[in-house]
Amino acid sequence: CRVLITPNLCSRGWWESKRSEENVWKLCDYVRKQRTAPLEHLFVIFISNETRTVPLWKQKSGHGELPVIWDYHVILLQADQSDSLVYDLDSTLSFPCSLKLYAAQALRSESDIRPEYHRKFRVVPADSFLLNFASDRSHMRNSDGSWKMPPPTYAPICTAECQMNLDGFINMDPAIGWGVVFSLNHFLQRYIGSTSSASSSSSSAARSW
Repeated sequence: CRVLITPNLCSRGWWESKRSEENVWKLCDYVRKQRTAPLEHLFVIFISNETRTVPLWKQKSGHGELPVIWDYHVILLQADQSDSLVYDLDSTLSFPCSLKLYAAQALRSESDIRPEYHRKFRVVPADSFLLNFASDRSHMRNSDGSWKMPPPTYAPICTAECQMNLDGFINMDPAIGWGVVFSLNHFLQRYIGSTSSASSSSSSAARSW
């Protein structure tokens, strides 16, 4: 796989947003403008579930072997060869990271995770994401209208028709939104060819979830 973007570019302050969906949108836009890879090889992955409690390991805000529980998380998948690459700016793993390693270390097996923590994966082609995604950042505000964290300096991402449709990407109802929704096993079967990478990882850290 040809690497789309290096950690060097990230370290120079290219990313401003604290929300993964905007960072992934910016990465897709960078690839589109710089033509570093065909967009048809890129897929935006929203990870969430009905309870919006999804554990991920090897996250920068984690503590030791404990997972971070996200309401949702967004990564970019480059799937142009058998060993697909994951771009996750919140991960302590390499950037990019092979999907096999990411599955084993960050996703892990769900065999010992309670059902309410099982992850689902909405897979959206990058060109569709760039064309349709819109966020007015209202989810980044407190009830009094103040910001939970300083917003990016660039304007909110919107389309000519829409100012906010983030929930259509986070929602894991297959009948709603864009792309295709997979379970963990089906996602790994689709993009790795097996679920062994996740199931082979030690599940001892997941037993309380």
